Amino acid sequence: MNRILALAAAVGLSIAGPAFAADCPNDGTVRLGVEPYEAAARLVPIYDHIGALIGAKLGCKVSVLITTSYTAEIEAMRAGKLEMGEFGPLGYILAHQVAHAEAVAGFADANGKPASYTAGIVTWPGSGITALKEVAGHSFAYSDPASTSGHLFPAYALEGAGIDPDNGVKAFYAGSHGASFEAIRNHKVEAGELNSQEIEAARIAGSYQQGDYVELWRSQPIPLDPIAVSSTLTPEFRARLTEVLQTLDMRELSPDDLKIIGSDGARLVPQTDAAYDNIRDLVRVLHIDLTKVSG
Repeated sequence: MNRILALAAAVGLSIAGPAFAADCPNDGTVRLGVEPYEAAARLVPIYDHIGALIGAKLGCKVSVLITTSYTAEIEAMRAGKLEMGEFGPLGYILAHQVAHAEAVAGFADANGKPASYTAGIVTWPGSGITALKEVAGHSFAYSDPASTSGHLFPAYALEGAGIDPDNGVKAFYAGSHGASFEAIRNHKVEAGELNSQEIEAARIAGSYQQGDYVELWRSQPIPLDPIAVSSTLTPEFRARLTEVLQTLDMRELSPDDLKIIGSDGARLVPQTDAAYDNIRDLVRVLHIDLTKVSG
């Protein structure tokens, strides 16, 4: 039995039956939402492992929900169906605004600091596109309207190149970063978003060769997805959950799992709402009405 299966078995035994902490909500279950930045089949086992780790520390069963869209996760928290969630930076800002989510933790880098990633725009050799301004009029893959690196930053880059990000390209919303990557890889679109996390995941999977892509633009570092908790929790349980999240050691996860979730540090560390103020500034620059962002 490998380490992950052994851990899951141990966690199953430790929280089975009625042995939940007295303050666990929902008859002992805490619900964790995860945005679908990859196909659900790929994310479910990884986040089940993370949920088991959290549950073992918390003394509650953790139920994981991979939502159908970025905004579905926000709506689930607003409806009281999630106690915590991993949101993309843009999705978090909307969740903070409408669902009263509060960032408390984030994935660490190798130095134990909150990790970051980059957004990018690429094409493929032979597409006829050699510079960002030449993307105008071509088919273009975004991942999701509520995605930071899959929509917000590419839209900002296109606008900076004099291209209307909505009408100046033939926009296609693939639904996830993985689907956007596949659309570019299979030449179903002429250009599209490709962030650093998806590049790393594709490298691990053996489906990324640098020479197959022409990078047209790359962003400055963006703070990685925060883990946010609902403000509807009791202060006592919220404080206990926050402490668990801010100190979670994920060394039981495989290196490939950690790469897919974008963490080199194998742990969670404290994160704050203020870390995403630069994303809010970008929303204002682009005049984005967050209440009209949909998946």
